Amino acid sequence: MSVDDRPTLSAPDDDPWLWLEEIEGKLALDFVARQNSLTRDAFGGKAFERDRDILAAIYDRPDNIPYVSRRGTDLHNLWKDATNPRGLWRRTSLAEFRKSRPAWEIMLDVDQLAAREGEDWLLSSITTMPGSARAILSLSRGGSDAVALREFDLDTKSFVEDGFALSEAKGGADWLDADTLLLSSAHGEGMATSSGYSRTVRVWRRGQPVDQAQMIIETTADHMAISGMADDTAAAPRSWIVDQIDFFNHAIWLRDADGTTTKLDLPTGIWMQAHGDWFAMKLREAWSIEGRSYAADTVLGMSLSAFLAGSRDFAVLFAPEPRRALQGLFWAADKLVLSILDELQPQFEICTPSATSWSRETLGGLPQIGVVDIWPLDRHPSESNGDLLANVQDPLTPPSLLLMERGVASPIVLKQAPKIFTADGLVVTQHEAISIDGERIPYVQTGPTGETGDAPVYMSAYGGFALSVKPYYNPSLGKLWLERGGTTVQANLRGGGEFGTRWHDAGRLAGKKLSHDDFAAVAADLVRRGVTTAKRIAAQGGSNGGILITNMLVRYPERFGALFCTIPLIDMRRYTRLLAGASWIAEYGDPDKPEEWDWLKTYSAYHNVKAGQPYPPILIATTRRDDRVHPGHARKMAAKLQAMGYEAWFYEPEAGGHGYGKDNKERAGFEVLGFRFLKDKIGWRDSEA
Repeated sequence: MSVDDRPTLSAPDDDPWLWLEEIEGKLALDFVARQNSLTRDAFGGKAFERDRDILAAIYDRPDNIPYVSRRGTDLHNLWKDATNPRGLWRRTSLAEFRKSRPAWEIMLDVDQLAAREGEDWLLSSITTMPGSARAILSLSRGGSDAVALREFDLDTKSFVEDGFALSEAKGGADWLDADTLLLSSAHGEGMATSSGYSRTVRVWRRGQPVDQAQMIIETTADHMAISGMADDTAAAPRSWIVDQIDFFNHAIWLRDADGTTTKLDLPTGIWMQAHGDWFAMKLREAWSIEGRSYAADTVLGMSLSAFLAGSRDFAVLFAPEPRRALQGLFWAADKLVLSILDELQPQFEICTPSATSWSRETLGGLPQIGVVDIWPLDRHPSESNGDLLANVQDPLTPPSLLLMERGVASPIVLKQAPKIFTADGLVVTQHEAISIDGERIPYVQTGPTGETGDAPVYMSAYGGFALSVKPYYNPSLGKLWLERGGTTVQANLRGGGEFGTRWHDAGRLAGKKLSHDDFAAVAADLVRRGVTTAKRIAAQGGSNGGILITNMLVRYPERFGALFCTIPLIDMRRYTRLLAGASWIAEYGDPDKPEEWDWLKTYSAYHNVKAGQPYPPILIATTRRDDRVHPGHARKMAAKLQAMGYEAWFYEPEAGGHGYGKDNKERAGFEVLGFRFLKDKIGWRDSEA
């Protein structure tokens, strides 16, 4: 695991490992090849292949739920299995989908397309227009965020000759009409922000060279992105332009059919959804307007036409409480659906506007524990009759896909996922640890009953970007950890969105260290409760969780036996200069500002690693095709640790994007390599080893 043959050069920022940021550089790829070989030799072999094949077969099962969205009268699905590793885009009817074995019509075989063109294509997204047989397909190489756009005919099931086509860039397009696209793509000279996303919104007409497309709005390069979305739910067609200033703030314009653009006089820190003549928004910060004050996380609603005419007579649709927070809002026909967590229990309310008031009802027939996710069945709001889909599960209960017709009927089970692992003798319990400053940190524990004091524990968390961590049914952990006698723990750290903006802000910017303190507190609580010992705790985190895991390495090494750090962000001095890094300044801070670097350097593990410390073994894994979080973060951290003599392993497959692989077998291999490493290093020889 040594780094050899590395060049000696003078590097900016006094970083001797800067050469590893050259994604396709020869020396960097030589490093990756050597490291991959060492890691596979150590943790591969027959046990790895067996578990990888077990997990891949689970991901490829024909009775897994095919998740769908309705476009017109058809339900569309992208399906992957062992025969179709890149995927099949297919469609069926709702009546057919209700059957145990629906008949599907194949629209596009992505494996055949990739083979025919000799490209590493994956189908990233599909953009259709109501009443039209045309679509824009977004094709990604190896799972990267950048996509190529191509026009597709749903009737002939083929790409349109001389149709809309655009080479790879971040962003996409929406249909204004059958011959016009609203283009939000970073394609072209000067069209990208410093984060790599679109800096302009253009109107692109059929047959027109893209560089001649009409620019209708542009933002500055220091903003995160700008995008346009068509909206035909109103009396006349319109579109929305969103200038994303940073990750949590944006300005909103309404563009009428005649091209008139009006900026809405609203706070920038909002979630907003409009339908017809109504809109609703959730405030990120407290707001006072016309003598009325609204707390952060309040949801307000009113008539859009009245707002544009000058009224500010908002209705309060949701009022937050300390541990009750909105998780999302969307329209389904003329009803606004609010998704809420109350002490981490899911609740849903439906608000319906009228000329005089908003009515409110609770969405019934759903469980009050576990995870419940709800979304509209219809892809296009203008085609919605209010039908909703719900996904219901918990760590020991596989998902059920439910249909609620018009959002009010009793839920009907459409599909039930198979039971992947034996859950006999396992229980799910919820606990709280006390963090360094006295805050209560919830966590969910799944495993055998009773506290043995020596349980092999798999801990995970995220703690960032106001994303809420929920206790989903996890086939890989269930089959390869729980079924074999292990215990899993999922922590709800500050920085997440479980309890609203105050919870997020407490773990953001200078407070990010508290998020890490929270995770360490949960690890200590497991020992205090007699569940396990520190040396038997294996912890994993990815992306933003990469900062978390590397901070456990350098700040709390005595609390863990082994660490698995995936697709990670680590170097907080250079992160804004690498790929999409500048888009995350609102979460972490700007290292080029001395006062902000003062806090960033406290949790930049790349700068805080020291020689001669009792660090636990760590495996750092990324993917070369990750064009969101630069693979240089993982490469440099592994190299630096190895040069200091620590047990640091590294793995980097070529494909996968900001994920674990382009197909189910690659994804399974990535996960199983991590499991084999963690089990080995915490001294757990499971029953199948």
